[in-house]
Amino acid sequence: MAHIHLGEGSFPLWALVLWTTLGVALVSAVVYRIRKGGIETHQVALAGIGAAASFAVFQLNIPVWGGIHMNLTGLVGVLAGPLLGALIALVVNIFSAALGHGAVGLLGANTLVNATEAVVAYYAFKTLLRMDWDVFPAGASAATLGLSAGAVLMGVIIVVSGVNGSALPRGDLAVAVAGLVGLNLGVAVIEGVLTGFVVQFLASVRPDLVGVTDRAARGESTGVTA
Repeated sequence: MAHIHLGEGSFPLWALVLWTTLGVALVSAVVYRIRKGGIETHQVALAGIGAAASFAVFQLNIPVWGGIHMNLTGLVGVLAGPLLGALIALVVNIFSAALGHGAVGLLGANTLVNATEAVVAYYAFKTLLRMDWDVFPAGASAATLGLSAGAVLMGVIIVVSGVNGSALPRGDLAVAVAGLVGLNLGVAVIEGVLTGFVVQFLASVRPDLVGVTDRAARGESTGVTA
């Protein structure tokens, strides 16, 4: 998954204000939508499990290029939905920042990155299911797309903001960040495949958790079996 592993003071003040404002706006919109539409009890349970699993996996650091992680953001988006997925991204980032995984001032930027992963994965998964994809390729592709979107957004945020104290010109910084994004895209494929297996297993034991019961019902009503 994509995550900006920079310390306090790495971004200029205007960038911190911009990304924090956008992050607050996103979270505020999500909370408003949840308060207006409500959530079901099982979604709360899924959100808690998803947040715990995401945070636990996130602590496993691969010491390459500042640290590479998996955090199951795509799976969280598929299971909890885009609204709760965005809130889970915020919670995981708060706890991670408290442990030194990125600056507290970058909570807004990192929440934007990880919420994007969850949202894109959710809508991609639903779209692929409507196109009659099987659960495994739909879950794997959706998670990969979501994580890839987050990786690209991470790179854009870093390049647009610049890094205080860096001697690299903006063009060289863009090249270096492109390499980091490329590495994250590779990890996205691996995490996407793992997500596909998890989603496939859940679909076999609790299809309601991944939203495949409606498709099964449609198949039965038309006499078509998958």
